[in-house]
Amino acid sequence: MTVMQENTELQCYLNLDPQKILEAIESKGFNCDGRIFALNSYENRVYQVGIEGSDSVVAKFYRPGRWSDEQILEEHRFTGELSEYEIPVITPLVQENATLFSHDHFRFALYPRQGGRPPELDSPDHLTQLGRYIGRIHSVGQTGSFAYRPDISINEFGDASRQYLLENDFIPHELKESYSTLCDDIIKRIQQCYERAGNISNIRLHGDCHAGNILWHDETPVILDFDDARIGPAIQDLWMFLSGDRPYMTSRLADLLEGYTEFCDFDARELHLLEALRSLRMMYFSSWIARRWEDPAFPLAFPYFNTQHYWQDQILSLREQAALMDEGPLEWVR
Repeated sequence: MTVMQENTELQCYLNLDPQKILEAIESKGFNCDGRIFALNSYENRVYQVGIEGSDSVVAKFYRPGRWSDEQILEEHRFTGELSEYEIPVITPLVQENATLFSHDHFRFALYPRQGGRPPELDSPDHLTQLGRYIGRIHSVGQTGSFAYRPDISINEFGDASRQYLLENDFIPHELKESYSTLCDDIIKRIQQCYERAGNISNIRLHGDCHAGNILWHDETPVILDFDDARIGPAIQDLWMFLSGDRPYMTSRLADLLEGYTEFCDFDARELHLLEALRSLRMMYFSSWIARRWEDPAFPLAFPYFNTQHYWQDQILSLREQAALMDEGPLEWVR
């Protein structure tokens, strides 16, 4: 694809309007009733759309230039594989033996609408149940690999994020040196965490497993949105449910792993990576907003991003992460 084609696709994507949404969905044989409700998503455009005489569908329009067709289809196949094992994940609808569609300049997929409520992360029962289903996902994930989807790497999430932010003038001039030297130090500590963990296994993961991607339905967690599926350590799909002070996280970790280890072994050495992965996500999150800043949705959603206060807070938070990575890992109380 040429640069001109990419720019055309991106501009069409940014100008996606209700008429184009309905046209795309109706091109797959659905009769839309005109109801469109935008769902909480920034990376892709996601809408709940009413269908005449039937349940609503959820339409995901993929951001151009992020994933290739092969990478998207690999995600779809992974969720299909999990569904075959009766793991409650949301899989794309199949139309004419396909799950990825195109219309005009758009690529999109359709999903059944799923109701539910957020998990209660203070509830030991919810965490144990959630651990069971993540363990089931990983028990399948470790039986194969991705051919097209990337690994979770220090280079992409750390080094490349730091470089992009420094080269594109998002950080106030007077804070650049502090941020640059701090990131160098953070990345060294992350590498040390990986060294302490040793030779751990990398498996197929959800990749972005947090409370916003879980719906509790009929007392069962339903796992949504595998858009960030990658290869990485199992702890990547667990650490985002752990926050707060050390005793609280230790207790919550025990709840998660009580359920997880019913279906999948857990290598305790991966606990060395918990704060390292949190640090990488913080760096990557800032660069993600910066890379999407020309999308009008991002300045509206993150108005504080391009401010001195944001970067002062980032520097403070990363310094706290540096200190946490110097501590020993959480204890797994079995």
